[in-house]
Amino acid sequence: MTQDCLSCARTAVLAGLPPRERVAVDEHWRVAHAFGAGLLGWLVLLPRRHVLSIAELTDEEAAGLGHWQVRLSRALTEETGCRKVYLAQFAEAPGFGHVHFHLVPRPPELAQELRGPGIFGLLGGGPGPSEREQDEFALRLGARLARASRSRSEPSP
Repeated sequence: MTQDCLSCARTAVLAGLPPRERVAVDEHWRVAHAFGAGLLGWLVLLPRRHVLSIAELTDEEAAGLGHWQVRLSRALTEETGCRKVYLAQFAEAPGFGHVHFHLVPRPPELAQELRGPGIFGLLGGGPGPSEREQDEFALRLGARLARASRSRSEPSP
């Protein structure tokens, strides 16, 4: 952890985080609702240890990354009714060099100019969902993920 890394600072106080900052957590990854996002359900997937490049991930972390990307995409599709979930990773903004992956549910009615990379026009650019809305969404999505995990681990009849 570095002192100027917001991701590490927040993960260090994991138990005290609000639901929006701990949608789901495992040994290697934390899922949070993106702050400053103009779209409910915009998530970030962050390694729990300080990592600046995808190449620095361990094999276990990399396997978990693929697992989480698919699980979260499924859950977002079911929860929001979106047809696509965008996935992006840049980690270039000051204070945000810690690798993190954006998972963004693309609503069917989204304006054409906000599709694809234009979606980032909805990040930090104005009013978005309130913290209460993000917390409620996080709790619903977390419950959906838990149900999906249980149903996939139960044997077929």
